Amino acid sequence: MDIREASINDVPDLVLLMEQLGYPTSIDKFKIRLKTITANLNYHTLVAEMDGKIVGMAGLCTGLFYEYDGSYVQIVAFVVDIDYRRKGIGKKLIKEVECWAKNQGAITVSINSGNRKEREAAHHFYTSMGYEAKSIGFNKSLI
Repeated sequence: MDIREASINDVPDLVLLMEQLGYPTSIDKFKIRLKTITANLNYHTLVAEMDGKIVGMAGLCTGLFYEYDGSYVQIVAFVVDIDYRRKGIGKKLIKEVECWAKNQGAITVSINSGNRKEREAAHHFYTSMGYEAKSIGFNKSLI
């Protein structure tokens, strides 16, 4: 398995992963979205590839703290293909995220995950990787 930066050629596989994450989209829409994301220097997308197939992805965003000196990396999208879970792919992907974050000078990595029953396995995975449940988030749609 290889972990590498995502490319526009990965879009068909990424669309399938986004659907599994609960965010269905089309190839055309996601191609535009990924081009926009790739053009923003604060974003970085990693993919896990196995036998020519994208089986996992981590979408990252860097930011600066107001409350501390330094920067952070937020994992804004994280998914491993349902047929490839529990094979160590997520663990390797998280470790690569952490390595990339350190190389960027970040002092912390965070990830949000919904408080739904179907997310319990993901929550267990994150805590097993050393992540702590720290806060509750709030959203308000502006459209």
